[in-house]
Amino acid sequence: MAVERLQSPYALETFSPLAGEPILIVDCRGPERVAADALAIAGARLGDIACPTVAIAGAAGAPIVDRFDVVVSSEDDLAPVLTVVERAPLAAATLVQLLRHSAGLDTARGLLAESLAYSTLQGGPECAAWLARRGLVTPAAPTAEPAVLVGRAGATLELVLNRPARRNALSMEMRDALVEALRLAESDATIGEVVLRGNGAAFCAGGDLDEFGTLPDPATAHVVRVTRGPARALAAVADRVRVEVHGACVGAGIELPAFARRVVATPDAFFQLPEVAMGLVPGAGGTVSIPRRVGHQRAAYLCLSGVRLHAEAALAWGLVDEVR
Repeated sequence: MAVERLQSPYALETFSPLAGEPILIVDCRGPERVAADALAIAGARLGDIACPTVAIAGAAGAPIVDRFDVVVSSEDDLAPVLTVVERAPLAAATLVQLLRHSAGLDTARGLLAESLAYSTLQGGPECAAWLARRGLVTPAAPTAEPAVLVGRAGATLELVLNRPARRNALSMEMRDALVEALRLAESDATIGEVVLRGNGAAFCAGGDLDEFGTLPDPATAHVVRVTRGPARALAAVADRVRVEVHGACVGAGIELPAFARRVVATPDAFFQLPEVAMGLVPGAGGTVSIPRRVGHQRAAYLCLSGVRLHAEAALAWGLVDEVR
């Protein structure tokens, strides 16, 4: 029985990618009753073990269900989680530990923890395997157009992601341009609203995969993220930001908008966090911004399953504020 196994002094080692049990799944739909003291011990241990914990629970819920990393209602909902955890158990374990750790932290400390976790995984075997499967790529040739168009109309600062041929994938050039524009908004009190949107068929298809692995080492990449990351710059002016999203909103394409005061989506928008299957965790602020909108269990489900969430479901969850 899961409760008994969780009470064992060996539980922390048993439920671990290194011990061959990279996920703990407990079916909470049955009528079985457990003593309150045993439940309390098990519930406390759930927050310590080094793998994702998943409860299969019915509509009525069950004791300590709120202590699990993920709650699903059926085996069908569980299936994509199992697929991702099997592919990248170290990244899955790191993801849930990061979400547990960051709950209640302020934005700056949450982003710091995320970057440290991301850098750790960058040097790990699962990310290396993903890069090897992907093979060598030739980075896209630079264009004459700026990666972010910046304009001002009265008190409104308008920012437009402008790499439509790359589905507005977040490149280093785009990152730096976004940071500069957002810092302008932070320093200029006459800017009453910042509106962020994207050109082309997609708002943002995530980080530019052609640039993955191009920085010299994970430690340098960590310092770049915490000093030049757009998440912190956007969070600093979040109460003045409206983001208008459409089409693919993948990885950074939803991690960054989720910080904003208001997110407006078109009906064709969809949202996806695929990083764990790549041997990573979200690295553009998503482990901070997404849980604040949808709660830690739904955030963990999105990360661990990699499923697409369409606009109406995103609205029901609170990931976006309006669909129009």
